[in-house]
Amino acid sequence: MLGIIGGTSLLYARLPDLEKRVVHTPYGNSEVMGGEFALLLRHQRNSPPHRINYRSHLSALALLGVDRLVVLGSSGSLKREIPPGSMVIPTDYFSSAYVPTLHDHAICHVHPGFSPELSNRLKEIVPEAIFGGTYVQTLGPRIETVAEVRALALCGDIVGMTLASEATLAVELGMEVAALCTIDNYANGLSDELLTYEGIVECSARHKERTEEIVSRIIRELA
Repeated sequence: MLGIIGGTSLLYARLPDLEKRVVHTPYGNSEVMGGEFALLLRHQRNSPPHRINYRSHLSALALLGVDRLVVLGSSGSLKREIPPGSMVIPTDYFSSAYVPTLHDHAICHVHPGFSPELSNRLKEIVPEAIFGGTYVQTLGPRIETVAEVRALALCGDIVGMTLASEATLAVELGMEVAALCTIDNYANGLSDELLTYEGIVECSARHKERTEEIVSRIIRELA
């Protein structure tokens, strides 16, 4: 079963008319929209990135039978050659923040990462996206400092606050996972324009029709 997680990039997009249900998990309750596939919005109850209940969200999807997951994420560019308005399918990730786990009481070393097979399938579905690169996760909710951006650019290409946590938990739950990142801004210091949350949201709104069409493509090809 296909699962899709979205956040800021879906704020203004018209979503499929799906039945909403609350899924009870050992880690809390998460609202999921579903049918032949499952759609979960990560910022439920207006949770900022550092307060998202990732364990509940991913467990809820697993309980519904999700075994293939596409994660959509609003991201900032760490490289001038990846401009706002573009899209990236990352093939690796790095986290400077704590990544949650389901294994609190046992030693279990999972092999993290995006699924090469699902990522390549996503590349076929969204050929206009840049394929490859490393996503760097920071804690949030604050924007990274200019010095942090310089350091992060040495090991990554785009930056966000959610995908590494979701991808790692998905792997712990036996899911294949791939990511599609919308680039909604240059990271702090890469542009003369002051970086604000309002500006990020405005970019999301500007590309809402494209986002709607791509989500429809993903559902049509993978569900």
